[in-house]
Amino acid sequence: MEWLTLPNMLARIRIGEKASTPGFGRTVVRRPDGLYWCGGVLDGKIVEIRDYLFSDIWTLYEDEESLQWVEFRERAERSEREMIENQYDDVQTNTRNREF
Repeated sequence: MEWLTLPNMLARIRIGEKASTPGFGRTVVRRPDGLYWCGGVLDGKIVEIRDYLFSDIWTLYEDEESLQWVEFRERAERSEREMIENQYDDVQTNTRNREF
């Protein structure tokens, strides 16, 4: 089992995957529209990045419940990649234009 810090978990979690802290004290699922709490009093609520989350370690996994979101994964990841590439291209173009 691989353990990740919060920033690494956020960079790697894919749509349909869940992330949990040791002992499943905190569990989240990435859906197409964001990161949501699973279980507990915050079940179904969107995750707010708070200071206490930075001191947790997380592991990624999928289960039967999370598999319902997998069908959205490829389309969403392609869209994310395109948006990032477009932003990068815009930055490169603007930087070159300022150099002249």
